[in-house]
Amino acid sequence: MTTADAGGGVAGAASDLRLPAPGDLSSMVVTGAQFVPPDALYPPIEPYDSGMLDVGDGQLVYYEQSGRPDGKPSVFVHGGPGGGGGTDRRRFFDPQRYRIICFDQRQCGASTPHASTAASDPTVNTTWHLVADLERLRTHLGVDRWLVFGGSWGSSLALAYAETHPDRVTEMVLRGIFTLRRSELDWYYNDGAGHIAPEWWDVFCEPLRRAGHDFAHDNIGGYHRLLWDDDPAIARAAGLAWTRWEAATSTLLFSPAHVESMSDPDYALAFARIENRFFVHGGWFTEGQLIADARRLRDIPAVIVQGRYDLPCPATTAIDLHRVWPEADLRMVLAGHSAMEPNICRELVAATDRFAG
Repeated sequence: MTTADAGGGVAGAASDLRLPAPGDLSSMVVTGAQFVPPDALYPPIEPYDSGMLDVGDGQLVYYEQSGRPDGKPSVFVHGGPGGGGGTDRRRFFDPQRYRIICFDQRQCGASTPHASTAASDPTVNTTWHLVADLERLRTHLGVDRWLVFGGSWGSSLALAYAETHPDRVTEMVLRGIFTLRRSELDWYYNDGAGHIAPEWWDVFCEPLRRAGHDFAHDNIGGYHRLLWDDDPAIARAAGLAWTRWEAATSTLLFSPAHVESMSDPDYALAFARIENRFFVHGGWFTEGQLIADARRLRDIPAVIVQGRYDLPCPATTAIDLHRVWPEADLRMVLAGHSAMEPNICRELVAATDRFAG
């Protein structure tokens, strides 16, 4: 068992402190009494291949391949659910050694139909549809086995996939562990995280207040009604409030730019609708399923990177997973939730470098 509190040492003497210039805090994160700049990612690259995979049910899933065509296969499983898109996801892997496969899960990103439109059918988008889509993608691309990389909801889907198809996984790199247990959902959407970020909790609760929601009942269920309201204005306002809550609480230091990046109304509505429906249904897992079934993964080399101060996905879930899967290398770092937090980013890249062979 390897468990490290990475990047958490406090500088010795006050004279050793490196203080950032005013205005630089938005791109830095505290590690002890030091600041570490986010410089761990590989340079930006463009895909050498992309396409739309017909996975059935009227769904087309966007995929792309970057890096080295004959390199070690890896698949990046994005968060949300409903996060989709982005180009930085390619940059966690050495493009000279990896065949980097990315895809947008059903009804988000560049996949169609988009969840913000009337053409989308939410009933054909569940965890087990997505697990099957991963297998279709692997087969379509002629990959025998691959490294599976996922954070937040991406860690949930990565675990569900690997626990179903362990023979197809060479290694795993996981971040911000989330398993959709009731206690995890309640912490973030009912009572818990709001005590840490009360100003943003007020923003999250405002659409519920306007709708006369009884806060003695589940906020996730209350939002479900708003996100699917027949009035597009009500649905879009709910989508923005739900999505901005997550954006505002995903970094150790508040990032206005991150909130703005998730504030496109179509993106926010799709993101919120998909997340909310998955959460209403508990991800279609039995309670505690992903952690209990992690015993199936004990022969798979893995690194788990967890922010000590992760509000959306608190560290207790990573610890619970590690108790069942002690062979995994758990890296507890001084950070929030986002994969772009410098200490998280550094450990993720170190993990893919370790497994590159």
